[in-house]
Amino acid sequence: MWNYNEKVMDFFLHPRNVGEVENPDGEAEVGNISCGDALKLTFKLDQNQRISEAKFKTFGCASAIASSSALTELIKGMTLEEASKVTNQQIVELLGELPEEKMHCSVMGMEALQAAIANYRKETPAAADPEDHGGALVCKCFGVTDTKIRLVAKVNNLHSAEEITHYCKAGGACGSCLGTIQEILDELWHAEKNKTSAPAKEDFLALPIVRRIAKVQEVIDKEIKPLLEHDGGSIELIDLEGAHVKVRLAGRCASCPASNVTLKHTVEDKLREFVSSEIVVENIQ
Repeated sequence: MWNYNEKVMDFFLHPRNVGEVENPDGEAEVGNISCGDALKLTFKLDQNQRISEAKFKTFGCASAIASSSALTELIKGMTLEEASKVTNQQIVELLGELPEEKMHCSVMGMEALQAAIANYRKETPAAADPEDHGGALVCKCFGVTDTKIRLVAKVNNLHSAEEITHYCKAGGACGSCLGTIQEILDELWHAEKNKTSAPAKEDFLALPIVRRIAKVQEVIDKEIKPLLEHDGGSIELIDLEGAHVKVRLAGRCASCPASNVTLKHTVEDKLREFVSSEIVVENIQ
C-alpha cells in the first residue's frame, strides 16, 4: 500500500476536470492501457490565447489520476508558451510529493501536455516518432526511446537506470535494457559536465586590439596552419578590423578551387570555436 499525502488523496478521491473538452483546440493520448497507465488530455483556448478549459481521462492508479487532475488545474490560465515549459516536477510540487516509484505518472502528464500543444500547433511531439526525431527505441517493453530518457533525466536530474525506471518505466519489465539506459545516462552527464567546466570565452570585441590580434594569431598558428600545411598549404594573418579577420591563403591553398570551402569550414570555423562566434574571415588575394 502506497503512503500518499493528503493532497494526493484529495486529487485522487475528488478529481478536478474529469472528462473531455467539447471541440478542443488541442488533444493528445499518451501511455498504453496494456502497460498499466494511459491519459487523454484536451484543452480549449480563450480569445486571449490562454487555456480556459482543460480536462482529462486517465486509466491508471491513484498517482496517475491525481497527477492528471493536478495538471489540468496547473495549466488553466496559462498561455501555450507558458504551458510548454511545465515540467513533471511542477505537477509533483502541486501534489506535495509522490512516491519515487510513482514519478512516472507525473512524467505522463508532462508528456500529454507537450503532445496536446503539438497537436494544436500541428507539430509532431519531440519524442513521438523515434525515426523523425533521431531517437532510438531503448525499452521495447514500454516503448521508451533514448530521446525520452535524456529529457526525463535532465528535467529531474536522474543519474541511475533505477531512477529512470521510476520516472518512465523503462527497464521495469524484462530489465534487458538497464545497461543501455545507464550508458545513455553516463554519456549525457559526462557531456553536461564538460559544458559546465569549459571556460567562458572573453568578450572578444571588448579586448584591446593587441590582445585580439594575439588570440587570432595563436589559433591560426596552433589549430589552423598545421592542418593546411599537411596538404601543402599555408595561411597568413593580414589584418583585423573588429571581428573581421583578413587572411591570405598561401601554397596549394592559394590556387585550390576549394579555397572558399577551406576559408569557411576550416579557418572561420576554428576561429569561431576558439575565439569568438562573431568572427568573419576574408581571404585577401
